[in-house]
Amino acid sequence: MIKSLILAGGCFWCVEHDMRKADGVVTVTSGYSGGESINPTYENHVGHKEVILCEYDDTKTSYRKLLQYFIDHIDPTDNGGQFGDRGASYETVIFYENDEEKKIAEEVIDELNKSKVYEKPSVVQILPRKEFYKAEEYHQNYAEKNPTHYVMYREGSGREDFVNKTCAIREEKHITWSQ
Repeated sequence: MIKSLILAGGCFWCVEHDMRKADGVVTVTSGYSGGESINPTYENHVGHKEVILCEYDDTKTSYRKLLQYFIDHIDPTDNGGQFGDRGASYETVIFYENDEEKKIAEEVIDELNKSKVYEKPSVVQILPRKEFYKAEEYHQNYAEKNPTHYVMYREGSGREDFVNKTCAIREEKHITWSQ
């Protein structure tokens, strides 16, 4: 069965590109969510976060595994945005659709904090899911359409080094996610 989730992890180009690589993912779409305005745009999405809508096959992966994968590709301890992108639009959020998803999200964040992968606790917000608004077409599949600019942006922002360091810490300390 195809299910979906909405995540905010800073620049939607990066989150979209990372989540496409996760097992069981069918489609990933960049957009906006979390605010009150209708039909936000890149130029005017005040109150909204840059997000991705991830559709996945729940016979090949789980909500929990996708949240774990997402957490390993952001800085869950930064409450001012993500990497080079600062401000409320770039804060990290897991948007849940029901009580079961909320419980799983809380368990994942609790497990992250107990793992001591980071010296600081997680500041990832867990909020009720709101309407998703698809971003402009030029934002979709940005990494594939503009590979040179995307790589420069990702590396220049510090995201690439951070993700690699997180993976190395997990490996060095033998910290794995629960299933």
